[in-house]
Amino acid sequence: MGVSYPPRMTDRAVATRAASHRTGAPGSRRALRVRRVLATLIVLVGLLIGLDYAAAAAAESVVSREMRQQLNLADDPSVRFNNFPFLAQAIAGTYKSVDVTADHLTVGPLRDVQLRTQLRGVRAPLSELLGGARTLSVREAEGTVRVGAPDLEKLVQARIATSGLPLTVDKLYIDGMDAAGLERAVEEDGADPAVLRIDPPTAARIGGTLDVAGQLKTPVTVIAELQLAAGEAQIVPRDVRIGDVGDDDPLPVPLPRAQVEEAIAQVLALRLRPGDLPLQVTPTKLRATSGGLEISGLTGRLTLGASGVTG
Repeated sequence: MGVSYPPRMTDRAVATRAASHRTGAPGSRRALRVRRVLATLIVLVGLLIGLDYAAAAAAESVVSREMRQQLNLADDPSVRFNNFPFLAQAIAGTYKSVDVTADHLTVGPLRDVQLRTQLRGVRAPLSELLGGARTLSVREAEGTVRVGAPDLEKLVQARIATSGLPLTVDKLYIDGMDAAGLERAVEEDGADPAVLRIDPPTAARIGGTLDVAGQLKTPVTVIAELQLAAGEAQIVPRDVRIGDVGDDDPLPVPLPRAQVEEAIAQVLALRLRPGDLPLQVTPTKLRATSGGLEISGLTGRLTLGASGVTG
């Protein structure tokens, strides 16, 4: 039986195979071109995103300086242009919303007030923004002032000190309450049924640790109604609970429970005026949030310029 050998390749076939190894198959060349195009697109997209963020940062810096002057702030506030991409809005000269935030403001006896303002429908060409815009047209603005629990605690302690009673309250907290929370307070905690007449959006639960004459440390909880009148926030206590839920026994101190409860109600009956809301915003809403009180309102069209704010 003979041995079979593969057919001999001609010189032309050998040359063709060698050329194929050198240049690669047509499919490989196409894949290489696609990869190069994709890599180029990724680089361009990255550059565009970087340019967008850089332009937004430059505009935010300019508006921050402008808002510092308009809001009479000691430092430049934080400014953020919402709705990516920024450059698409800049080309049209209209920005859907701009957030302005300033923290740790001092207003009267308050030392940690937060100011938040959202400008909506802002109109200003990008050239003016980057060049130091002196005029911004705003469709509407919403302003919010937030007073935190630490500031409320300081006010409460100051009022207790002037009362002459041997009481202190610390670790103060504040939260909002809904209708179900008010019902539970009455049915399970023994709160005054009158609290059910509070409109839930205006209800607040305020609590802390009560120290009586250095002889008793016990939780204290107050259900209060929040009222807003002439831009002034008012806390109106409606129910005071000292100690464990449902505990109506006399306190183990030389003060009647009723007297201590009345004192707590009086010192928590606070009136707060944390400055007028910015940009001619009229306060219309007061609510309790986790850890503080918020006063907010809305205004219509505004023009922010070197001469101030005009409606």
